[in-house]
Amino acid sequence: MFQSFQDTARPEQGPPRLAQLREAMAAEGLVGYLVPRADAHQGEYVAPCDDRLAWLTGFTGSAGFCIVLADKAGVFVDGRYRAQVKVQVDTGHFTPVDWPETKPTAWLREHLEQGEVGFDPWLYTPEQIEALEQGLAGSPVALRPSPNLIDRIWEDRPAPPQGAIRVYPDDLAGESHAGKRARLARSLAEAGHESAVLTLPDSIAWLLNIRGSDIPRNPVPHAFAVLHDTGQLTLYVDAEKLDDAVRAHLGEEVLIRPANAFGPGLNSLTGPVRLDKSSVPLWVARQLDEAGVPLDWGDDPCILPKACKTDAEIAATREAHLRDGAALCQFLAWFGDQPAGTITEIDVVTKLEVERRATGALLDISFDTIAGSGPHGALAHYRVTESTNRTLQAGDLLVLDGGGQYLDGTTDITRTLPVGPPGAEERAAFTRVLQGMIAMSRVRWPKGLAGRDLDVLARYPLWLADQDYAHGTGHGVGVHLCVHEGPQRLSRLSEVPLRPGMILSNEPGYYREGAFGIRIENLLAVTEAELLPGGDQRGKLCFETLSFVPIDRRLIETEMLTGPERDWLNAYHAACAEKIGPRLSGPARDWLEAATAPL
Repeated sequence: MFQSFQDTARPEQGPPRLAQLREAMAAEGLVGYLVPRADAHQGEYVAPCDDRLAWLTGFTGSAGFCIVLADKAGVFVDGRYRAQVKVQVDTGHFTPVDWPETKPTAWLREHLEQGEVGFDPWLYTPEQIEALEQGLAGSPVALRPSPNLIDRIWEDRPAPPQGAIRVYPDDLAGESHAGKRARLARSLAEAGHESAVLTLPDSIAWLLNIRGSDIPRNPVPHAFAVLHDTGQLTLYVDAEKLDDAVRAHLGEEVLIRPANAFGPGLNSLTGPVRLDKSSVPLWVARQLDEAGVPLDWGDDPCILPKACKTDAEIAATREAHLRDGAALCQFLAWFGDQPAGTITEIDVVTKLEVERRATGALLDISFDTIAGSGPHGALAHYRVTESTNRTLQAGDLLVLDGGGQYLDGTTDITRTLPVGPPGAEERAAFTRVLQGMIAMSRVRWPKGLAGRDLDVLARYPLWLADQDYAHGTGHGVGVHLCVHEGPQRLSRLSEVPLRPGMILSNEPGYYREGAFGIRIENLLAVTEAELLPGGDQRGKLCFETLSFVPIDRRLIETEMLTGPERDWLNAYHAACAEKIGPRLSGPARDWLEAATAPL
């Protein structure tokens, strides 16, 4: 099994660790200390040795941070984790704080009279510290760069990962790394930048057509890089990760240096050096500044090119999604035969992984599978453990969200499944979520619009019933890279215009704490829209659906659907039958035929 069901949250360990941290703060003359969920590479995902937030607090969510003061410790989490944090931390010592509704600077102003708050400059970006300093301006509270105090007290800290790096085939990438480097180098030269510092693991993996194994579920390496305006690149990485095949693939224009040479390497640059203030560690900017190397702020040059997939990447990911869809249908056929009260959430996760493994192509799961039944379904990012494992009961809804890492693509799909006959309230809420998901699937929009312009489409049916969900409608997805990829998002916060080739999730939901959860998710690719008959607005974009797995018809209040919504669903189910049917046989083929019957 890729997935483990061990309990990783240890609320009882938080208080003594908190006391140790406060002793270290006092020794440094600090009145507070910031503990983010971040590493020196500033990616979303961290290795066990960098999961300092979970080690201190017990909270295992993928986003959040803690501010520790002498008498208070606030754990800041967004809407996805409001319920989860309450059960994972010792609330007698840690106080959950709703974020971003409560700004960290406002919280600091409220709870501190004066003094310095420490932070590790490796774990914060210039943009983050700039925002914090602006929020504290005019107050007697200040920020101070500090040694990492968690590392100082973490006695059994895991060793840094040393995962092997492997070559990613050019035919799947659609472009050689030499071509990518040359293309991005031209953009640097045109901007007057001598070089750009790359710290995001997925940027480096994409640019060099390599993949790694340093982060669980995400095939990326820990490394730093400097891309020069000549197209040459210096890669700072532990030599143990590279075999002869990878070295030959990288070639002579990629200079390989030890990871610990990164700092001296920065000092040798002439500049101007491009830094992305939203992703580079502040330490890098400070190092260049102290060495007198001119720097300039600009986007990571890999971000947009990586997000806009090549034709080869789109073709590859289509196949990955069909393969994964067939595995999920095999699972759903099995699930439909399991009576209520006979299987658990762990049984569900295990069986789904078995079906994905049976494809012979699964390299890993793309994240820990979410299988939340009944009240667990209301935890948007629930992870079942041996202590939380629940038997599925009649009347439950099961939120099943998972995906696979295949060489040709990264998948992510969610289906909500009834256990026995569903209730009327659950059916109505499910249908509203489905209507929002269909609206996003059908939308056509003028070029230049961003995720924030489309996000409302998925929420509108829920808003009419005074319902909503506390997460974005969709995130970007890589191709055999991270299942969460920026900068594209379907979110009211996203200002990045959507472009052809971007892949996003479409996953509206509804969650009633302590009762049930609902989410439906497909992946979509942005593509050019053909002009409709009678239309006169050219240059529009639309979505191509990549995921093909039936949506459970037992949860749909058919009379709530409009004619076009019903037509879309029937056409989608017909496509599922056409594309997935030939990949199935026996009972699974029969299940698919029944599941895709028209409404």
